[in-house]
Amino acid sequence: MRFLLRAAALGGLLLVSPALAGECLVDDPTGTPLNVRAAPNGPVLTTLANGTGVVILDQRKLGTKRWLLVSVHGRQLGWIFAAYVVCPATSDAAKAAPSLPVPQR
Repeated sequence: MRFLLRAAALGGLLLVSPALAGECLVDDPTGTPLNVRAAPNGPVLTTLANGTGVVILDQRKLGTKRWLLVSVHGRQLGWIFAAYVVCPATSDAAKAAPSLPVPQR
C-alpha cells in the first residue's frame, strides 16, 4: 500500500498497474538473457533468462522507454527494460468468470 501511495504522489512518473502486485515473466524476443541494470539504461549488473519470474517494485520512464525495478525470490536485483516483460492482466479465475446476459429491450 505504501508503494501505491508513493506512486500516486509522484504524479505520472510511475504507472501503477495490477501487475505491480503479482509476478511477471521475462520474455525477451531476442532469445538472449535480459540485462539487469544498476539504473535505467545504466551499467549491467547481471542477466535473467526468458521465463524467469520477477516482481515489479518500481517503474520509471526514461525518454520514451519504460524501465522496471525488479526482485527475484525476494531479492532486489535492478532495472530491466519493460518491453521484455509480460504480466498477466487478470487472474485466470477472473478471465473464466461468466458474464451476465444483456437485458433485451
